[in-house]
Amino acid sequence: MKFPTPLIKAVLVKRYKRFLADVELEDGSIITVHCPNPGSMMGLKEPGSQVWISDSQNPKRKLRYTFELIETPGKTGALVGINTNMPNKICEETLLAGRFSQFGKFETLRREVKYGENSRIDILLSSQGVPDTYIEVKSVTLQRQSGLHEFPDGVTERGRKHLGELAKVVSNGERAIMLYLIQRDDGDRFSFARDIDPLYGRAFDDAVAQGVEAYAIRCKITPEAIIANKMIEIDEPVLRRIK
Repeated sequence: MKFPTPLIKAVLVKRYKRFLADVELEDGSIITVHCPNPGSMMGLKEPGSQVWISDSQNPKRKLRYTFELIETPGKTGALVGINTNMPNKICEETLLAGRFSQFGKFETLRREVKYGENSRIDILLSSQGVPDTYIEVKSVTLQRQSGLHEFPDGVTERGRKHLGELAKVVSNGERAIMLYLIQRDDGDRFSFARDIDPLYGRAFDDAVAQGVEAYAIRCKITPEAIIANKMIEIDEPVLRRIK
């Protein structure tokens, strides 16, 4: 998915109140930008980090600019997409392009369709004569060990609820997929941060045991685009037992 307008390079001053960040532009001015990420952003909020922001070009918007990318520390720093509004768009583009056979063929793709108990499925795939496919998408940015992507970066009661909803979808005869979209490209494995949210790990184990499928896709990140381009291994005991 290409960014609609060129991103602007800046330096992170601080991220605060979850949805706000101050950045310093190349001319030395400091502005407050929207930070569309409700998570902890563990390891991705170090002051002085190189960041990229987008310009809505809407002077009437309260915060005209949006925090999009950050570069991790070190000589081989990786770009990470922190905008949690992006994964659904990226996945839609990926599915329509047919890049991964695991999701099968479909006739229609809809987003934000109501299902379960006061929930909306991120993506719903439908074809005449076959069960629908419900896809819940989660953005992954955490990496604490070299090469290992992890989820979540904070306790997520909402995430546990979604796993339960997907299990109910399977019990109703439909297909359900939990898709972890990794907005960075410096790792080749994926697992759960069970020390951060052990209940999420248990909810995942229960959901998979009931027939929910799970995939992790890594993205290639540049200041021009975020492209989902590689399926990587989910290193979890429950999946090894099923195989």
